[in-house]
Amino acid sequence: MNKWVVSSLVTVSVCSAMSAAAMEKRYVAKPEQSSWQMLTNTPLECQLVHPIPNYGDAVFTAHASKKMNLDFELKMRRPMGETRDVSLISMPPAWRPGESADRITNIQFFKQFDGYIGGQTAWTLLSELEQGRYPTFSYQDWQSRNQRIEVALSSVLFQPQYNVFSDCIANLLPYSFEDISFTILHYDRGDSIELNKASQKRLAQIAEYIRYNQDIDLVLVSTYTDSELGKGESQSLSEKRAESLQNYFQSLGLSADRIQVQGYGKRRPVADNASPIGRDKNRRVVISLGRTQV
Repeated sequence: MNKWVVSSLVTVSVCSAMSAAAMEKRYVAKPEQSSWQMLTNTPLECQLVHPIPNYGDAVFTAHASKKMNLDFELKMRRPMGETRDVSLISMPPAWRPGESADRITNIQFFKQFDGYIGGQTAWTLLSELEQGRYPTFSYQDWQSRNQRIEVALSSVLFQPQYNVFSDCIANLLPYSFEDISFTILHYDRGDSIELNKASQKRLAQIAEYIRYNQDIDLVLVSTYTDSELGKGESQSLSEKRAESLQNYFQSLGLSADRIQVQGYGKRRPVADNASPIGRDKNRRVVISLGRTQV
């Protein structure tokens, strides 16, 4: 990591290629203005927001997923009209004289989009803030050839809300909507309407996600049997299983008009009913979830 001595604690230039005549415009919350807020704190999403006066918001977001994830967005009130190369620098606060500024990385902010960083670099921003430093974005103003913009995140009052944010991330569900939006579950042999144990655990995951997600607007349930029973008995059993699942999803708070169920009996097999393995595959329910797109 390249380091250099900070020549000015307040209005430092982070790009030596700029001429002495170039002007800098710096956006940063003063200590008395600095604020960090948990905007969302659920098992599905964690969002930490830092308002930057006269510029916009810095937003960290993590979502329920199989993998650890973190997104950072620099939301601008006036998105840039041109794509710009951006230097990301870790600056020391004014009250710690003598510390150096550290270059983190170079990125791009794209025309008419908010600034975005994901993955390890987003985690690095949090680490720098936790150390009391000011991650700073520096780029040439697209409206003026002789002006450079600096946007800094203030670490003042960061730690308490970061602790809440960290706890939220630790409690995110270990699966996303995409992981459960299409699920095939199975039944044991016989005429039970209960799913097998492995499928019951999977159904519990679906239920947990639905309890926290108000955007689920459609649940499609299709039940199937194997060929061991006659046509009428298979159809009746399939419909009982479908009705049982309909009642289950209604118990989670979903209205009846958002749940569509259909029993198909032994129609539409996906495997050969002549073998036990094939019949196990055919005794199934397919659950599809739909949600409101934001």
